[in-house]
Formats: sequence, C-alpha cells, structure tokens
Amino acid sequence: MASWEINKGVGRTVEFKGLKAQYLFLFAGGLLATFLLVVVCYMCGMDQYLCLGLGATGATLVVWQTFSLNRRFGRYGLMKRAAVRMHPRYLLNRRSVRHILHCLKSTHQHQ
Repeated sequence: MASWEINKGVGRTVEFKGLKAQYLFLFAGGLLATFLLVVVCYMCGMDQYLCLGLGATGATLVVWQTFSLNRRFGRYGLMKRAAVRMHPRYLLNRRSVRHILHCLKSTHQHQ
C-alpha cells in the first residue's frame, strides 16, 4: 500500500519570517528597487561608498516599513484600506421624490 504525505499548509497564507500575504511582494519589490537604484547610481559614476550607504539606508527603511505595516494592518489590512478609498464618502441625489417615482413607474411599464 502506498503512503502519501499530507500537505498541512493547504489554504493557509504564504508566510516568511512573519510577513504575510501582500507584504511579501512589498518587501521583495522594495529591496529590488533599492538594489536597482544603487546599481544605476554606481553606473552613473557616484562614489562607491555613497552608493553603499544609499543601499544600506534604503534596504533598512524598506525592511522596517514593511514589518511595521504588517504588524499594524495585518493580513488583509492594505486591501481593506484600498477598498475604503474606493467607496464614496456620501451619495447625493438632488432629484425630487416625485421624479424618482415617475422614472421607476415608467421603467416597470416598459418591461
């Protein structure tokens, strides 16, 4: 009889060193952007130590900010904040009630 391993991580979010979900993409993207900035600055002829300092400072800020966001907002926090920005603060309807009822009555008659 064959024995099969059971993957007990099915349905769980991806996690690396405490970073969950979309924060992993922010982390990787931020470090990649910092690396590319250092390479471009070095290729443009900036001082080597200035480029290294820029890279170390940028990487430290990316790591610190990403872990801070992860701790503050949690697994779905950034998506929830983005969704809240998409909703209007209030709705305006300046048509009279009589006009709205008349439009509703005419649409029901056509169907």
